[in-house]
Amino acid sequence: MMFPAMVQLLDFWAEWCGPCQIMKPVVEELERELKGKVEVKSVDVDADPNEASKFGIMSIPTFVVLKNGKEVGRKIGVTSKTELMKLVNS
Repeated sequence: MMFPAMVQLLDFWAEWCGPCQIMKPVVEELERELKGKVEVKSVDVDADPNEASKFGIMSIPTFVVLKNGKEVGRKIGVTSKTELMKLVNS
């Protein structure tokens, strides 16, 4: 039996990060649109530094796309919803 690939979008951010705040509504909109297809997980790098270091996050915001637990895409910095959607669909 084949299960559809589990796709996750990890959003690495912090409260004090201006660009992260700019991206917040974009990520929330994407989350609503992809509900049931993509799991969106926000990772506060201050609250969860282990998760950030596991992915080698050097600057934020960073968006990482995982398919079945393997990284298949990454984008750093402020980006458009269209670009994020392309990343998720890659």
